[in-house]
Amino acid sequence: MRLSRITVHFMPQSSSKSAILFSICMAHFLNPFMMSAVGVALPVMGREFNASALQLGLVETVFMLSMVTFLLAVGRFGDLHGRKRIFQIGLLVFGCAGGLISLTSSIEMIITLRFFQGVGGAMVNATTMAILVAAFPVEERGKALGIAIASVYAGISCGPFIGGYLIELLGWRSIFFLMFPFGLTTWLVTRIKIKEEWADAQGEPFDWLGLSIYAPSILLLVFSVTNLKGGGWMWGLLFLANLGLALFLLVESRSSHPMLDVRLLLENRVFALSNLAALFNYAATFGVTFFLSLYLQYVKGMGPHQAGTILIVQPIVQTIFSPLCGRLSDRMSASILATLGMASCAAGLGVAAFLQADSSIIQIFFLMIFLGFGFALFSSPNVSMIMGSVEPRHLGIASGLSASMRSMGMLTSMTIITLIFAWLMNGQAVTQETQIAFLSSMRISLLIFCALCVIGIGCSLGRIKSRNR
Repeated sequence: MRLSRITVHFMPQSSSKSAILFSICMAHFLNPFMMSAVGVALPVMGREFNASALQLGLVETVFMLSMVTFLLAVGRFGDLHGRKRIFQIGLLVFGCAGGLISLTSSIEMIITLRFFQGVGGAMVNATTMAILVAAFPVEERGKALGIAIASVYAGISCGPFIGGYLIELLGWRSIFFLMFPFGLTTWLVTRIKIKEEWADAQGEPFDWLGLSIYAPSILLLVFSVTNLKGGGWMWGLLFLANLGLALFLLVESRSSHPMLDVRLLLENRVFALSNLAALFNYAATFGVTFFLSLYLQYVKGMGPHQAGTILIVQPIVQTIFSPLCGRLSDRMSASILATLGMASCAAGLGVAAFLQADSSIIQIFFLMIFLGFGFALFSSPNVSMIMGSVEPRHLGIASGLSASMRSMGMLTSMTIITLIFAWLMNGQAVTQETQIAFLSSMRISLLIFCALCVIGIGCSLGRIKSRNR
């Protein structure tokens, strides 16, 4: 469908900055809230529909798969046809899909609608940071980005608790239904209060060839990585996926209007190193909560509620300190702040790797605080570096690539965990009998994550000699 041409403004003057920040924070809150709340709802959904473990896994996997597949494409669409427009469409798709899921009567329909909800989530996530950077001047950008990132952590924090309460009170459908009124409200605020549009690459053609290579390669990558236990043929699919991604980069480097401008990665040192730092950071940190949740429940003997009470300390610390760290990046070197944050994460992971069965809860509590502060110190300044290092016409690509690095990092983290478990636990469940093997798996994985953080520190240090932001 051909999108009509629009009027483009580079910096909004009549739009309310508070309305822009509210809309983006709401969007940032809803997506992680849904992801963390759905995790709590899966057992209840499984009992109602008599769903298999594979089907329940697909409820989450399909959503992530859809997000990763379309982030780059819809980021480019935002540059071409208007970021506010793509953001608004994404809100409607995300909210309406949630509303429809609350009315479904089969697990198959839920999985299908989760794919479309992921498309809406990609449209939102690929444009939010680009809109913020275009709307706020440089001296206010770090503070705004910090607040926006804090809303992500707030969604992660509230998901299990509010979601669990809603499931007990109103059932699992209430979680999905809430996405409709909240999504519609955010859409209305955007529609009424935000007057300007941003489409700095308007008139350029879209790279359909790049998308036709990238999308199936990502599909193969996620499918093969999440099914490595299937044997050698899955490793063959993984090889084909990486071959397709290599072909994608080759095609993009020769395209006059690419979906991903490879020259940004080859010629813009700050942009390339900042995205690599984000990839390594999320690859190193995403699996920490997974391990500590199992550790607290199977090794320390806690219930889910007790374990959640300790684990929520980390995102709360991130929520509190992200705006402050974003504000600091407006006043001092964002690359130095991000490097300090990455170093804090590496130190925290190194300590976590040597947790024993008799380690105290106080030690774990302070470890959560330390890691949360490190994540906050890294995230806001690093996003500010990414978005501030490109021209306005590439903001959508930068936003989409940044979100893709986040998703690919999470996928890498879980892949490492899957391989370590397959090696040391031989497919056995985590029980008291396999506690020693589990602790060994956790130690090796966290040491690998610590090493990834050290590599990320190298990427982050490489920017200090380059043009800051």
